[in-house]
Amino acid sequence: MMILLALLLMSASVFLVERKESSIIVITFPSGFELEAEVADTPEKLLFGLAFRDALPSNGGMLYIFEQNGLHRITTKEYRFPIDILWVDEGHHVVHMMEQAEPCAKDPCPVFGPPPEAVRYVIQAEAGFIRKARVQKNDELKYALRL
Repeated sequence: MMILLALLLMSASVFLVERKESSIIVITFPSGFELEAEVADTPEKLLFGLAFRDALPSNGGMLYIFEQNGLHRITTKEYRFPIDILWVDEGHHVVHMMEQAEPCAKDPCPVFGPPPEAVRYVIQAEAGFIRKARVQKNDELKYALRL
């Protein structure tokens, strides 16, 4: 009985705890195009990313900020729409791009990457974004936190 009560209290706390609003970073590209990127700043967002979502907001995306530079790989397991992926180094320069990464519903899912050199950030956006924003390798991006 005590175990059931504990589980009930833990489950209720999930709904009663005030959730933090998602951090948004506005990423400006050399073409002047801006992407409003949700920061993957929780364990759930880092693990699932855009999985289980039906769409992205207009000019929206997700920004992964890794603790260390590395040859980070990406999968689209349980994504519901294709995405473009940008791998960005610590100096905010685009080092690698992938257009039209298709969603994957069944294992084994493809893994995209690694980039040719270590990166600190990965940006995911709706498919077609790279072409629309005219992104080029070595472009320097500017980040601004939206308060």
